[in-house]
Amino acid sequence: MNARELAFKTLYDIERNKNYSNLSINKNFKNVNISDQEKGLATELIYGIIENKYYLNYIIDKLSKIKSKKMSTYVKISLWLGIYQILFLDSIKEHAAVNESVSLIKKYDKKSSGFVNAILRNVLRNKETIMDIEKENKVDTLSIKYSYSPWIIQKWMNVFGEEFTEDLLEANSEKPNLYIRVNTTKITKDELIEKLKAQGIVCSKVNGIDEAIMVQNLKNIEGNKLFRDGLFTVQDISSMLVGKVTNPKEGSLVLDMCSAPGGKTTHLATLMNNSGQVIARDVFEHKLKLINNTVNRLGLKNVKVENLDALEIDESSIDKFDYVVSDVPCSGMGIIKRKPEIKFKKEEELKDLPVIQGAILNNAAKYVKVGGHLIYSTCTIHDEENIDIINKFLQDNEKFELEPIDEVKIDLDNQDKGYIKIYPNIHGMDGFFIAKLKRVR
Repeated sequence: MNARELAFKTLYDIERNKNYSNLSINKNFKNVNISDQEKGLATELIYGIIENKYYLNYIIDKLSKIKSKKMSTYVKISLWLGIYQILFLDSIKEHAAVNESVSLIKKYDKKSSGFVNAILRNVLRNKETIMDIEKENKVDTLSIKYSYSPWIIQKWMNVFGEEFTEDLLEANSEKPNLYIRVNTTKITKDELIEKLKAQGIVCSKVNGIDEAIMVQNLKNIEGNKLFRDGLFTVQDISSMLVGKVTNPKEGSLVLDMCSAPGGKTTHLATLMNNSGQVIARDVFEHKLKLINNTVNRLGLKNVKVENLDALEIDESSIDKFDYVVSDVPCSGMGIIKRKPEIKFKKEEELKDLPVIQGAILNNAAKYVKVGGHLIYSTCTIHDEENIDIINKFLQDNEKFELEPIDEVKIDLDNQDKGYIKIYPNIHGMDGFFIAKLKRVR
């Protein structure tokens, strides 16, 4: 097994089983006996190909009488691997890219090896001209260039305008930064930075978020002693902002409605310095196990994990909590950098989301005591899942008001009104929405 075969198998799993790339990588990379360098190349190939899938298909369709839609999954993936290496990876010798792809297809579909070889040699011959996109329509051009379902590009251009949309597409195509959150119940940020630097890891502090560290060359996180000892956890800074905005007082009773995988739950518990209690709920057993594992690894004593569906009312929770966080299921349009498959979602897949989001928020509101706070968040940039949900909620709920957000300084246009809109191309982090509501009567 080498990097290319590992990438081939993982891409096949993603394509055939419609798996998210990060989950498929975790599954397929387990117990594989190859070097970290080879795993690194495999990861680069997998993400690079998913991020450029429409573009790679466009190139195949230019050169092949049989169109990409009609090809077997094996043939398509071996072509993707070859074309991606030829056109995007300067570090790979072109003939090696061709030969490796042909060797792979021989293993899985021998009769197609001549076809794959011919197409890839054609790519080599036409390398200078083949990357040009010949489309009259701006939406189609951007859809191929950045590999997005055209409806997403059209929607963004309607809402944000052409220039903003291109900036957003460009920002989403950059490699995501890796952030960790210091477990301040065990160690200070400066002490952790010293320990990480002693391991040769490049670290830097993050403006405005005390417990965040950006790390650059942290490999095999789960095997790292500092991670296993519970001194830090991995969490993006946009997600950390939810805890910062909630800002729970020590000794509070907090409910996290949709908790898995537990980043926000454990942040809230840490901010309360292991005092009070955070009730963490989710509906899937395997997700509850993830939360428990993180809670135990971090040594948190103030978290209770419960199996409960956020769409069902829990009578025993009514009027009980100081803070309720509802980080609802969403389209994920703010985290495309981390989950590139989101670019290929169909519009109809998202149409029921606002109904679910509104229902969860209405349930969450019932659990907040008078004077308590309700936090609503998503990792999307679409208003119909964000501010529109809040405005409709406020029309129907006179007990709540938006409260100005002064715990962070991130979206100076909106946070005085009680909500934050975060865009990857403006703020340099995952796209997010956070609203802070107070129950006033």
